[in-house]
Amino acid sequence: MDDLVELARLLDILGNRNRRRIIELLRQKPCFVTEISETLMISPKAVIEHLQLMEREDILACQTDDRRRKYYYLENDILVDVSLRNMHVEAAEERRREKDAEDERTRQEVAMLFKMVQAHDRLTANLEQLNHDIDTKLADLARNHKDLFKSERELSVAIALSHEPLTGPELAEATGLSENELAPVIERFTEKGLVTRTKNRITLIT
Repeated sequence: MDDLVELARLLDILGNRNRRRIIELLRQKPCFVTEISETLMISPKAVIEHLQLMEREDILACQTDDRRRKYYYLENDILVDVSLRNMHVEAAEERRREKDAEDERTRQEVAMLFKMVQAHDRLTANLEQLNHDIDTKLADLARNHKDLFKSERELSVAIALSHEPLTGPELAEATGLSENELAPVIERFTEKGLVTRTKNRITLIT
């Protein structure tokens, strides 16, 4: 805020053409009032008013020589860089930057979606292969161990227990077999060392 106030003050001083001419003259060398008046063809009274104003603003300073003549010189020069800005152009440029940022976010999201779909496809392919391998293994068990798996429903008992240990009621619900139907199957599996009972849960031994 202080910088803006200072800039406004300086621009107000430089807004007067004669003050700008006086500053430009004093950049070359110190001058007396009459010298400034004659060189720039400004009345002495007007020159004095301009000099006093710029002296109060610490732009000019003065000294008196041995003949008690007062001459002025630049105490602090003014260098102001002023440029015009087209607000419509800047607004359009800001909109363009925002659009570019939004487009980049969209590209990143699409790229992430692509990676997720590719990962899904790979997992699906692997899952399909695994399901095929499971079906093959089940067929092998049913064919090679008919004494153990006398029906597909009994084979489903091994499948259910492959997921996690289950209680009797949970196993009955998972396989569709009653607990009475399950009892001889579990007994046969236990004799073969396939399952064990732990805390009322039936666990497949791996």
